[in-house]
Amino acid sequence: MELIELYIQEVTRRLPEKNRADIALELQSTIEDMLPEDHTEKDVKAVLLKLGDPVTLASGYRDRPMHLIGPRYYDVYISLLKMILPIAAVISLIALVGDNPFRDTGNTVMEAILKIIGKGISGIISTCIHVFFWLTLSFAILERLDTSKDQSPLTKDLKPWTPENLKDIPNISKKKAVPMIEVFASLLGLSVFAALYFNAANLLGVYEKRNGSLIFVTPTFNQDVLNSYWLLVSCVVIIGVLLAIYKLFLKRWTLKLAFFHAIYQLLSTLTFIIIISNPDLLNPEFLAYQRTLISIDEWKNSIYWGVILIAIFFAAYDSYQGFRKAKIR
Repeated sequence: MELIELYIQEVTRRLPEKNRADIALELQSTIEDMLPEDHTEKDVKAVLLKLGDPVTLASGYRDRPMHLIGPRYYDVYISLLKMILPIAAVISLIALVGDNPFRDTGNTVMEAILKIIGKGISGIISTCIHVFFWLTLSFAILERLDTSKDQSPLTKDLKPWTPENLKDIPNISKKKAVPMIEVFASLLGLSVFAALYFNAANLLGVYEKRNGSLIFVTPTFNQDVLNSYWLLVSCVVIIGVLLAIYKLFLKRWTLKLAFFHAIYQLLSTLTFIIIISNPDLLNPEFLAYQRTLISIDEWKNSIYWGVILIAIFFAAYDSYQGFRKAKIR
């Protein structure tokens, strides 16, 4: 069998059966056009070498990629993985603390420490595996749903890179750019907030040292009241995560991003005001405990409005900074 027939066979056998005949004819015609009239085996080898590996060429003819995550999304995938894994580890530890790890930990101090460390490590590993699986699956699906890429192997795969391609890369000012640490801080802050909010009754409260041990006396907040706003808080967290990912993709401040950022600041501030305006937010036992130490009733109204004004100030300032950075050239 000739080299050309072998080459075409190696390409088409990796393709869907319904497309093999048409692609074989196209490839046969392409090879013949590239060969001189009185070609030799050396000429054939040179043309086949120029066309490249049959596996690579076949991947260009397929309707879907032959890789899990391609170069188009790989950098973003790795960046998100590096950011989300440590955040997931922190959330896992917060959840462990909220689940009261000191119960049923053994009779001795060493047994208690070893069991807590074991629970922490197993929880982190389990969480990281879930994050890795779902993030990889999401990007793999995105890779296959993206139809904007040129699928022609003879116009894309064989097109060499030139310095002219650098002109398509935008020159982003350092003051206008969105640093990676900002995206990481946003995701970490939202994750810690969500973990603390939905476990407030187990984590936030009054602690007292008794007989050399730190004892949880009473929670600060009424968990039932906090849970009643779960839908509103979940929306704020999800929108915040999407906004952080959008910043990661965009990599620079624009007026559109600044507008979305301002809307998010308004939404999160209104949510905060609605929650703290609930008269039953604080746990009655916590208020009774505080009254035994200091009288806060006469300052309660001032503290309430002070917290609201501070929240509004920081939201407005953060929104202003977004628009200011977007106008930098």
